[in-house]
Amino acid sequence: MSNLTWSTTYYSGIRVPWVPTREELLDIVMRLANINSDDVFYDLGCGDGRVVIKAVKEGAKKGVCVELNSTLIEKAKEGAKAANVLDKIVFINDDFFNVELKDATVVYMYLLTSVNKALKPKLEAELANGTRVITLDFEIPGWKPIQIVEVSLPMRTARLYLYIKGISDK
Repeated sequence: MSNLTWSTTYYSGIRVPWVPTREELLDIVMRLANINSDDVFYDLGCGDGRVVIKAVKEGAKKGVCVELNSTLIEKAKEGAKAANVLDKIVFINDDFFNVELKDATVVYMYLLTSVNKALKPKLEAELANGTRVITLDFEIPGWKPIQIVEVSLPMRTARLYLYIKGISDK
């Protein structure tokens, strides 16, 4: 993405900056997600769509990009078209608090801890037991991660959390 490297969007009145997931983390996200051909992979606040694009290229049946910023949704569509996976991804230009998650088998979130906390009741109410939830850098308060992976990057360490609905939220 040439000139669109970050932005701020307000989801249900909560300020959420968009910082893209770094390319070198995508394979680790996919490994944690354990993608299979039955998966429906959601990215809440998908930005440019890179994580969902990678998930469908890795074999997920369907990807769902949820993004309130219409400029970023268009970038995600362009990226999916360029990757030849446009037909496998649904693009939802809406607040992720308004989007039903019942068919998700994997949910990815690179949001703030405060946003994860606000989303927790929605995740608990809508996700089926066994759904994998992966967060980058920010935990879901009150949930116990199944696995934490730390990745050394230039200038910082990234931390990926894997949660399993029905286990982590008990």
